[in-house]
Amino acid sequence: MNPNPHSPTRIHGLPRGLSARVLSLVGGPVQRRLARWSQLLDVILAQEPDLQRKSDAELRKISRSLQFRAKSGEKLSALMPEAYALVREAGRRTLKMRHFDVQLIGGMGLFHGCLAEMGTGEGKTLTATLPMYLHSLVGRGCHLATVNDYLAARDAEWMRPIYEVLGLTVGVIQTPDKSDQRRAAYACDVTYGTAKEFGFDFLRDRLLLRRMGQGQDDILGQASQQRLEGGGEQPVQRGAHFALVDEADSVLIDEARTPLIIGSMGDKAREQVVACYQWAAANCGRFIDEEHYSYDHDTKKIELTAPGRILARSLPRPEHLREVGLIDMYEYIERAIRVQRDYLLNRQYVIRDGEIVIVDEFTGRLAEGRKWRDGIHQAVEAKEGLEVTVPTGQAARITIQDLFLRYKHLCGMTGTAGNSGAEFRRLYKMQPIPVPTNRPPQRRYLPDGIYGSSSAKWAAIVDEVIEVYRTGRPILIGTRSIDKSMHLSNLLRDAGIPHQVLNANEIVKEAEIVAMAGLQGKVTVATNMAGRGTDIKLTPNVIELGGLHVICTELHDAARIDRQLAGRCGRQGDPGSVRQFLSLDDDIVLAGFGPKRADKLKDMGENAVGEFRRLGKMFRRAQRLVERRHFRDRMILLHYERQRKKMQIEMGQDPYLDSADN
Repeated sequence: MNPNPHSPTRIHGLPRGLSARVLSLVGGPVQRRLARWSQLLDVILAQEPDLQRKSDAELRKISRSLQFRAKSGEKLSALMPEAYALVREAGRRTLKMRHFDVQLIGGMGLFHGCLAEMGTGEGKTLTATLPMYLHSLVGRGCHLATVNDYLAARDAEWMRPIYEVLGLTVGVIQTPDKSDQRRAAYACDVTYGTAKEFGFDFLRDRLLLRRMGQGQDDILGQASQQRLEGGGEQPVQRGAHFALVDEADSVLIDEARTPLIIGSMGDKAREQVVACYQWAAANCGRFIDEEHYSYDHDTKKIELTAPGRILARSLPRPEHLREVGLIDMYEYIERAIRVQRDYLLNRQYVIRDGEIVIVDEFTGRLAEGRKWRDGIHQAVEAKEGLEVTVPTGQAARITIQDLFLRYKHLCGMTGTAGNSGAEFRRLYKMQPIPVPTNRPPQRRYLPDGIYGSSSAKWAAIVDEVIEVYRTGRPILIGTRSIDKSMHLSNLLRDAGIPHQVLNANEIVKEAEIVAMAGLQGKVTVATNMAGRGTDIKLTPNVIELGGLHVICTELHDAARIDRQLAGRCGRQGDPGSVRQFLSLDDDIVLAGFGPKRADKLKDMGENAVGEFRRLGKMFRRAQRLVERRHFRDRMILLHYERQRKKMQIEMGQDPYLDSADN
């Protein structure tokens, strides 16, 4: 969103006039693009006086004219200046938000298939309306994918007046929606939703057409646009012309390690399978690390040793488990041990209405409807004593990479591409383009606070909150998990600091909590759900006091997530400050360096080690190691998926459906 709609257009960081013409010829690749696009700003600006004199009906008439020209074959690039001027006027008129020049530049980059790197608070939501409108003119599938249902619904509702004044319809896909609701949303000119819902709808349509004997036709192509004869169930999606991925680093990088899978009923008898999970959960506590099993900290893999297998064979088993093979029993035990170690309540998941609900590690929000694969979800259910759902086979699957590469036109936007630029170029053919900020940033990064133990770190965080709270400045504190947000909440309560908690358990109150977080004296404790798509507005007196102060309590697995949290302050030229707190027993140390080196570091002592620069670099190095490991996992998945698809195509089978369904 655009936080200051009445401020004049600014050109901070943009080449204009003669310098733009020179850079468009002799600058580097990025400079040349920015220079060429900046020259179009004057063309767009020249149309504003005439558009401002026209009525809403006349704007819609111009929009219909652009649609006719686009459907008649005129290139969208030729229509861009007129279309963007029209959207800018619609924004000014309906939302009192006139697109800044840098937002127009971002919109041009998106239209040309780039990854627009726009700083947090620079108005990505408003920027997205530009390419979404332009691509919708051809009348095909035009989708905006974001990280969760809340942001999809919020952004669609915020931007709806712009589209509607130009004669366009807006649809939103939400997880609980039925087929008819989804079909109606996809039939709209622009459709907002999450990547996983777009992917699952693609797979469901693929399975539907397979059952109806539609052959190998592309579900995102002609077959889905035809009404199937005889009525009955219909595909919900239509063409895949254009996809804009919001928070592209989260969707296309972080979430790309897990394929989207639609399951089918397994072959094993439910009673036997459930009993296996319950038996393993009840007995896994008997197995001792390094004696009965080995644990690979890089791959999180558990493997029973010879003594461990002897112990497993000696455990009493119910009569109906006698038919289960020993290798299978070992796997059940190994899976149960892994779940006991790595899947923790109020970190990786919560229990809601007697069911396990995954907490998305990258957004901090509940991932409704998702399940872990390879039996992990059932093992967690058994661990918590819940009803064990029958594990499913696989009917259809698609990776995030495959899903979005099916679109004819693809682009993305993010505030934090980080070190992933090469991955965006390699996998998605998407060139990162850093878009200048509308105003020079005033965010101050304070020295790291590094401590020997987590208890010393939490005490120092409370001390800093008390100190800043006395000044009246609002404070946002980011934590990695729900349980840590609740732990800090208890410490602040004991210290007499009034505060709000924003985590996956407070999703209903999210908008209300965020709206209040920028007021004088407000303290908000949040998981990293407050680092994506949230807009904390400051009052004038808060700006005078120094703006929002952000406290980061721990490094995340990706530096981009840390920058997202830091980006909640210092938005649109407002003042703000950030401090990172670290301790030698933080999760990132164990994940990055492994248990032996982590234990050596912990031996440095419980006392604070202060603002020690060398140790700060060590933490970032551990974080880079974790990022590289995740990159390797994505490359392995991509290689496996490509080989699997190649084999199925060579066998004349649908690459997205399980062989049993072909």
